[in-house]
Amino acid sequence: MEIQETINQGIQLAFQNIFNHDLPLDQISLAPTRKEFEGTYTFVVFPYLKISKTTPEATATLIGDYLKENVAEVAGFNVVKGFLNLELNNMIWVDVFQKLYANENIGQLPANGQKVMVEYSSPNTNKPLHLGHLRNNFLGFSVANILEANGYEVIKANLVNDRGIHICKSMVAYQHFGNGETPASSGLKGDHLAGKYYVIFDQEYKKQV
Repeated sequence: MEIQETINQGIQLAFQNIFNHDLPLDQISLAPTRKEFEGTYTFVVFPYLKISKTTPEATATLIGDYLKENVAEVAGFNVVKGFLNLELNNMIWVDVFQKLYANENIGQLPANGQKVMVEYSSPNTNKPLHLGHLRNNFLGFSVANILEANGYEVIKANLVNDRGIHICKSMVAYQHFGNGETPASSGLKGDHLAGKYYVIFDQEYKKQV
């Protein structure tokens, strides 16, 4: 049972036992407590003063005392005029987190029969990887996981883009300035060597421009 439902039932019993009035559950509602006050949920008593036949503060205090005494989820309360701010037992949140942790399918929607492709990070094959590529990997993988949790069949793709003008730049620069250099002769990894001539092309191009 949800925490709010439990508290609502406690409020209903409070009206029965304190004010001798059967209050329907659909007439009871809780709101999040405003951040400047202590508490998790707030019950506003103003609409029920005709039933309690007493002041807002007294009505809220009577209900608060009843809940603290009879509802294990309520650890304490404070009253601000006609606002009953309820403080919850900390063990409730421990129990909630344990249940969430034990549920392997938490947050998962059923399969919707649709496929999507997430393409990442598809780095430039013409120069070395760097930390920025890790960022793109994490973002792409996270997006794929979010889509899977929403019921999609996700195909993760990494485009090995080894064709295009960026490759041509390294090739042209190597033809003009490489002098047969290899990873072995230069002591450079292959991707670093290709990146070197990618940079050289840009430098020579700017000179000519």
